[in-house]
Amino acid sequence: MSYFLPHLHSGWHVDQAILSEQERLVIIRFGRDHDEECMKQDEVLYRIAEKVINMAVFYLVDVDEVPDFNKMYELYDRTTIMFFYRNKHMMIDLGTGNNNKINWALEDKQEMIDIIETVFRGARKGKGLVISPKDYSTRHRY
Repeated sequence: MSYFLPHLHSGWHVDQAILSEQERLVIIRFGRDHDEECMKQDEVLYRIAEKVINMAVFYLVDVDEVPDFNKMYELYDRTTIMFFYRNKHMMIDLGTGNNNKINWALEDKQEMIDIIETVFRGARKGKGLVISPKDYSTRHRY
């Protein structure tokens, strides 16, 4: 659990966070605060927060504490990162077939910064779907 990134404790707070930010991406990590994979992801997000402060703001949501979005966003994975810009869900093609979210822990800080930058630039241009700078499809892992 990261004590340095803001936690949202209700569905209303999540909605307000998404609605209130007009210039930057709202990046929400859904997961369980005590989960090891979430802790790794939170550490990466905390370490890059200062570097991307002009592009993004981070929030953490524990899916056990705030179950409101579990079905809507299909939050069944250990950790899930979703991007929003001006109250619009931003999709990203990572080559995995799921364009709605990142559902694994990205432990490389530079990869995460690159993804945030790509989503931010696409969002500013009015695109709803952006292509990831790196292909994460499983065929490249063998």
